[in-house]
Amino acid sequence: MDYGFDKVVERRGTDSLKFDGAVKRGMPADVLPLWVADMDFPAPKSVLDAIHDRVSHGIFGYSEPSDDYFNALEHWFTHRLGYSFSPKWVTLTPGVVFAIAVAIRAFTKENEAVLIQEPVYYPFRDTIIENNRKHVVNELQLKGDEYVMDFADFEQKIAENSVKLFILCNPHNPVGRVWRRDELCEIMRICEKYDVLIISDEIHCDFIFPENTHLVLPALFPEKQDRIILCTAPSKTFNLAGLQLANIFISEPKLRRAFRDETSRSGFSQANSLGIVACRAAYESGADWLDALNKYLFANMNFIDEFLKKNIPTIRLIPPQATYLAWLDFRKLNISPEELERILVKKANLWLSRGDIFGAAGRGFIRINVACPRSTLDTCMNRILQHV
Repeated sequence: MDYGFDKVVERRGTDSLKFDGAVKRGMPADVLPLWVADMDFPAPKSVLDAIHDRVSHGIFGYSEPSDDYFNALEHWFTHRLGYSFSPKWVTLTPGVVFAIAVAIRAFTKENEAVLIQEPVYYPFRDTIIENNRKHVVNELQLKGDEYVMDFADFEQKIAENSVKLFILCNPHNPVGRVWRRDELCEIMRICEKYDVLIISDEIHCDFIFPENTHLVLPALFPEKQDRIILCTAPSKTFNLAGLQLANIFISEPKLRRAFRDETSRSGFSQANSLGIVACRAAYESGADWLDALNKYLFANMNFIDEFLKKNIPTIRLIPPQATYLAWLDFRKLNISPEELERILVKKANLWLSRGDIFGAAGRGFIRINVACPRSTLDTCMNRILQHV
């Protein structure tokens, strides 16, 4: 079935952060934005139909999910990801970043250490610092075409800083890694040794490319899942970020209670009513759409790879295993991040993500969101060819 991924949908004038937020952030009004991680594709028709049906009712009071909601979650996670859970483990939040901030406050004290693996999604770092915790970094290492974990440094940083909490990004944003079983086993071994809790951000778990398999952390370690806070959401998968809903899984009762108490202290109780409807519909009927989308995204990644190899071999795509975020290595050009950004914005009229915002290890890289029609991506790459 053709789901219309090649169709360009006008997003300006919809209060879109990606498009309408340009001028407020110092960008040209007509800049081509491929920075923030939302897609330029409409949500699946079945999801839109469910939202339309709910809107036609006309009343949007406080809402809580029904058994049908949890049945949809259970079917999705069991059949697509091999993760079984009890509905009582699930807490709804407005998003994964919100949940991470709540977990940091619930499970650590001020000035205690939280470890992340940079280059990584920068709200991790910001949330740690803004909550007055100590920001500790275990840098990922680029070995050839693949990023790997430095386990010796990982353990040393935990021991030296008395780390209490580790935020795992899997699949990893922005480097596109799907962590293997042996890597996750070593992470778990070290965290168990030093009594470190793990937040596992798996929001990109539905975007897995051929020859890769995503392993849900608590499913891999069911006997140890009482030390894991699993963060998921339909927002990336089905382009529903504006409906503000995430599903957080915590099996251990005391941790779950502490998390919910901190969520309550943050002023949040009931979830967005349309978010509940959309999430249920997506997990009930969105599988075929997602399968087609993943093929399109993988083709977009291949398009970038082939374009660079043919036209700009000094820039390379780090081969992605997951996500719709391409991680491009510009280091051979010997251009500072500031100058590279100036060229991309002022000359190429492109709004992309500078690699160094993901941490010092991202210096010299650029992140591009490929969840857009091929024609948009073609325009982006040709502008890079012409101006960089």
